[in-house]
Amino acid sequence: MRFYSKEAVQAFELGRLKYLQTALNGHVFTITLARPEKRNAFTPTMAEEIAFALAYAHYTPAVRCVVLAAEGPVFCAGADLNAFRDAAADLKNPDLPLPQVPITLGDAFIDLQKPCIAQVEGPVLAGGFLLLAGCTLVVSTPEATFGLPEVKRGLWPMQVMASLLRILPPRRVLELCLTGRSFSAQEALAMGLVTGLSAPDQIGQEVQTLAKQISENAPLAIRVGMETFNALFEVPPTQQHAYLKAQLDRLVQSEDAREGIAAFREKRPPRWEGK
Repeated sequence: MRFYSKEAVQAFELGRLKYLQTALNGHVFTITLARPEKRNAFTPTMAEEIAFALAYAHYTPAVRCVVLAAEGPVFCAGADLNAFRDAAADLKNPDLPLPQVPITLGDAFIDLQKPCIAQVEGPVLAGGFLLLAGCTLVVSTPEATFGLPEVKRGLWPMQVMASLLRILPPRRVLELCLTGRSFSAQEALAMGLVTGLSAPDQIGQEVQTLAKQISENAPLAIRVGMETFNALFEVPPTQQHAYLKAQLDRLVQSEDAREGIAAFREKRPPRWEGK
């Protein structure tokens, strides 16, 4: 985790965050964006809090899945440009440890190395796509809308573009960036930006059920699998199969793999140790 060390995470109470609400229920860690009066637009300090909460999830063995939700009618309107342009407009959190390097939210989600589910119940705009694309799965209500309007403001979604290129075809990414148009949750589902739709009165329970289902699986296998998936983007095609075999051999020798096979043979739930 490039932004916060394990020691920094242990020294901070998540309850003292200004712009987020957090809760750990079993193995599911929920991060809720809590700046609804500003449509959950993130400031530099709020971005640091998001990265810090993700670092906490990364370093905490009890956390096996993360849920990212939001208060208010808008999931995230992107970056608060006033706060990024004027440091005086960014209300600091003096209790937050200083990051080791400047925060880039796309990298913070890559560093998590654990599954993260976005629970989208309102519009996602501009830099909000960094959060959306950073999550492993995205469950949305049918009424939610999406858009990258930066080009209408004389800007370009630079960091968003990198995150989207991991999950969408290049021409689709360019089309969204060039037009700045708003599109529906149904279209987002069809293009693969959203992975599932859920009714407003059911989405919370369905997301928690999905997170619990993921959390019941082998934590070491998921962590190594997520690490391998992210690293695979940097491995030359001619070396990918050898790299993947080495990663599988690593898992085959793990205690969790032995436990999983034993539990299957004995017809009982496995007792994972994450080793």
